[in-house]
Amino acid sequence: MSTVHAPSPENLARAAAILRAGGLVGMPTETVYGLAASVADPLAIARVFAAKERPLFDPLIVHVARLDPALVDLSAFTAAGRRAVERLVALAWPGPLTLVLPRTAAVPDLAASGLATVAIRAPAHPVAQALIGLAGPLVAPSANRFGRISPTAAEHVAQELGDRVDLTLDGGPCPIGVESTIVAVDPDGSVVLLRPGGMPVEAIVACTGPLSPDRGPVRAPGGLPSHYAPERPVILGDFADFTGEAGALAFSAERAAVAAARGLHPIATPSPTGDPTELATGLFAALRRLDASGCLAIAVEPVPSHDGLWHAIGDRLRRAAAR
Repeated sequence: MSTVHAPSPENLARAAAILRAGGLVGMPTETVYGLAASVADPLAIARVFAAKERPLFDPLIVHVARLDPALVDLSAFTAAGRRAVERLVALAWPGPLTLVLPRTAAVPDLAASGLATVAIRAPAHPVAQALIGLAGPLVAPSANRFGRISPTAAEHVAQELGDRVDLTLDGGPCPIGVESTIVAVDPDGSVVLLRPGGMPVEAIVACTGPLSPDRGPVRAPGGLPSHYAPERPVILGDFADFTGEAGALAFSAERAAVAAARGLHPIATPSPTGDPTELATGLFAALRRLDASGCLAIAVEPVPSHDGLWHAIGDRLRRAAAR
């Protein structure tokens, strides 16, 4: 089982030494916990793929302190393209926004899954920032088995990966609770939405103008149709169509009462008031509790909106159900 430690200066130094030696560290971020390895160490990056049982075609996100010209090559970008990057960095870094940009040769092919681009972001969590400051840029996909529920607490990392992780730093529950929003910025300044997440799309649109959905091959993490899934099947539909054979994830106390009236059990309600920020923070933990309850399936109603964080919540639940 992975050892979990408070992020004291001594433990941060120990974690940085593990990373410099080619080891793996469970790292808290404001979105979810990441499985960190040094971006400068291809063998450590290979350990990340092996620990997660992750297919090599799915690229990793590189976590940095700032936009680093040693990792990102904007030489072919127009003035409009550079402005778009600058605006997005000013808007959301540090924070839950990942940019997909042309990479330099300093980013190993394995980290980028052979693509000419790198997914890169600056996390806002103080523990992640401290660790990057000590160990340098880190790849850090979610610290879970591939395709499963992302970890939002240190104990989730230990449960998911056990001794595949050398050390996990306990930064407390992740305050956002869903992964970062990912956009690609093309050289002409156009911005393509690759994955909704913790940064509301509306804020990005207000910054750069309309976004385009991605219709190309995989070029960012979390883009597969099935992802973020518990062991129990997730079924989307109206609670009125279910019986007591299933547990339920309810978006409010009102909807929990409807689920209870249908005999669904157990019922998880991350936000009694239906607040999407609170729901996002507790979403993955609630799915874990339901998954461990012994219910035969997990019933979830369609999200009531596609605005703000509802977009990311709906995306995660739709992928969790696509098995």
